[in-house]
Amino acid sequence: MESASYKTLTTGRGFKYNYYFSAGTPSKPTLLFVHGFPSTSYDWRHQISFFQKEGFTVIAPDALGYGGTDKPEDPISYKHSGMAVDLIDVLNAEMVDKAIAIGHDWGSALVARLASYFPERFLAFAFLAVGYSASHVNYSYSAVTDRLAQTLGYNPFGYWRFFTEEGAADIIMNHWDSALSLIYPADPMLWKEHLCPPGAAKEWLLAEKVAPPPSYLTEKAEVMTSKFADEGIAGGLNWYKVFLKGIAAEDDKRGHLIIEIPETNHVVQQPVFYGGGKSDYATLPAIAYESLKKYCPNITIKEFDTGHWIQLQAPDEVNRELLVWIMAKAKL
Repeated sequence: MESASYKTLTTGRGFKYNYYFSAGTPSKPTLLFVHGFPSTSYDWRHQISFFQKEGFTVIAPDALGYGGTDKPEDPISYKHSGMAVDLIDVLNAEMVDKAIAIGHDWGSALVARLASYFPERFLAFAFLAVGYSASHVNYSYSAVTDRLAQTLGYNPFGYWRFFTEEGAADIIMNHWDSALSLIYPADPMLWKEHLCPPGAAKEWLLAEKVAPPPSYLTEKAEVMTSKFADEGIAGGLNWYKVFLKGIAAEDDKRGHLIIEIPETNHVVQQPVFYGGGKSDYATLPAIAYESLKKYCPNITIKEFDTGHWIQLQAPDEVNRELLVWIMAKAKL
């Protein structure tokens, strides 16, 4: 990913966004890649390289709180309706009328809001690791985690409490090697034991435990260490605070138009792709299926023999499946 291919834009909300842009063949659609936590547009390097060669126009922003994009301190700035408008501003700056949005992790949650607020601007939507969510108006962390604990036998989101604690960013940065090995484990089972249970992630960091890294992390680890050492991780943690502070629920009631998301917009009429990692113990595919089947009638589902970091762990397979889906479903 050449640094010369990055652009900056100040959105209507006043935030500076840093994004990768590569123009493709006019007859092929634009792909908008939206990363999650704790990442940057660099997470999509394998997909960007592949789809560039296939002739697609590619846009991959550093999400709010990451990389070269602004990192406001107030969690309100990270409400999904606002960030969705930011991404539309990026598309408008590049004169893109319609795109295919592809998200991973928290990026998938933001792609879901693009589907809710701006369905007319997208040809299709793809979700990796985290599936489509229709609305968070009635979201309750306790209710969700209690239900999942009964279904799965454990709480997959126990670490959210730590991530939203005062001082969590400092703990993570002060124990960076430990954090990196927990977030990107060679053995996905590590998450079930040391990330997901309430209090386990904080205990791991304070004990300065370090696990063996996965083979795909070597180059990425150097890039991440450099970026986060300079910029910190507090901005990224705001994506969790939006949910635990009730901002997401209130946002879905009002949104960018000061109205609740229309009921008709809960159902995604466009083609939807969902790719889940069979060993992703924080966001198992089973967690996504109910909403996908209820709200996405034109759904394609693929499961990969990976953990959470699907596009990094199995890039060739992910690229191939996305391309087949795009060519078959996106009405090119």
